[in-house]
Amino acid sequence: MMPPKFDFTGQAVLIVGGTSGIGKAAAARFAAAGASVVVAGPNQAEGDATAAELGAGVSFVRADAASARDMSALIATVVQRHGRIAVAINNAGIEGPFGPLQDMEEADFDRLLAVNLKGIWLGMKYQVTHMLAKGGGCIINTTSSAGVNAIPMVAAYSASKHGVVGLTRAAALELAASGIRVNAIAPGPVHTGLLERMVAGALPLSEIAAQVPMKRIASPDEIAEAMLWLASDASSFMTGHVMVLDGGMTVA
Repeated sequence: MMPPKFDFTGQAVLIVGGTSGIGKAAAARFAAAGASVVVAGPNQAEGDATAAELGAGVSFVRADAASARDMSALIATVVQRHGRIAVAINNAGIEGPFGPLQDMEEADFDRLLAVNLKGIWLGMKYQVTHMLAKGGGCIINTTSSAGVNAIPMVAAYSASKHGVVGLTRAAALELAASGIRVNAIAPGPVHTGLLERMVAGALPLSEIAAQVPMKRIASPDEIAEAMLWLASDASSFMTGHVMVLDGGMTVA
């Protein structure tokens, strides 16, 4: 039996960027804890496949995190289906090219910031409006260890993730007295498609693992477990916190 603090029965959980990697693992974990989970992403086929794989407790809504129209419509759809969003996780993100900052194209920079930073802001914009009207809620943003310590060769990615940290902390202070908690997860290297694409042809995963004090790369499930705790009553006095899960990299 699920411990009461980790029982989300009757609660709606929205995961923006929930069709793969960390978001998909979180969707599975929250569904197992009894939540009605809505995953959102830009790819209809991938989203439908995710919902079918994870079962009846998970549904999909197509939405581009960088589109204000899509994000506003997403919140309206979830509210229509479930009445209230108890937990919102803003996990959408893209990797951008690996290489020196001066070699990056403007279009790649703009797209990276549009998804990784503007997308988080748009999610929060409509989630906060809804939660204020409903008396509270919990928001979790996915940043990165690259948003805590700078990482070379992914300068724009690192900048976007530093921005998520700033948004999270400022929003937490704005909303602390309103019953809305805002925290962030900062994963180090995780076995996801994003990591593989980011370093493809430039850096083998074995070399990345060797740089981690724990000498391995995390699984998406390990990050999802932390999200479950942050969303639960077990962390009821925590807001504005950036939880780093990186095998010790940022303190090495």
